[in-house]
Formats: sequence, structure tokens, C-alpha cells
Amino acid sequence: MAVRAVRGAVQLDRDEAGHMAERVGELLVAVLERNSLTADDLISVWFTATPDLHSDFPAAAARKLGIVDVPLICAQELDIEGAMPRVVRILAHIESDRPRADIAHVYLGAAGALRKDIAQ
Repeated sequence: MAVRAVRGAVQLDRDEAGHMAERVGELLVAVLERNSLTADDLISVWFTATPDLHSDFPAAAARKLGIVDVPLICAQELDIEGAMPRVVRILAHIESDRPRADIAHVYLGAAGALRKDIAQ
């Protein structure tokens, strides 16, 4: 098995803990499904959130999905003028036999505009 990285992002409609858990959970499920992964294939996951999100930790959504034995970390995204607001991004390190070019990066909804070059 090779170590691969998969990216993703989702924009929240509002800064509320329940909404964050729902949307980040949706993103994580999509990353797993589109790459034919299970939680056992996860090595670690980095979450970043734009500075306007402070209602909860994005990693809490992973724990609610039952991802409890994978190292998770949250960080704040850079505060760049004009950047898309209310965005949670992920960088997941995975074990996969897929070639790097076949990894499905997941950008949901409006966040698809962030990386049109790799969003699937």
C-alpha cells in the first residue's frame, strides 16, 4: 500500500456547531466513498477553517462519524482578503493502492470554485 493524500473542502452556510458537523461529515463521507476507502485506510486528517468559523472544531465531525482512532488536527486558515468565507478544508493522508492521479479530491458545493483543477 502506498501513502496518498486527498484534499477536500466545503463551504458552510452559517457558523453553527450542528451545521458544521453536518457539512464536514458530508465531506468526509464523500471523500471515503469516492475513493473506496474505510476509516481503517485513514492515517491522519488535517482540518483548516477560515477565521470566521469558531462554533466548533471541524474534527469533532469525524469523531461523530466514529473515526476515533485516527490522529486529527485543526488549524486556522490564513485570513486573506477576498477569500471565500466559512470554508473547512481537509487534507487526509490515506493508505491506498490507487495511483496518485486516480485520487478523487472532493470539493462540495460552492467550494468547488476553490480548486477547479482537481475537484471531482
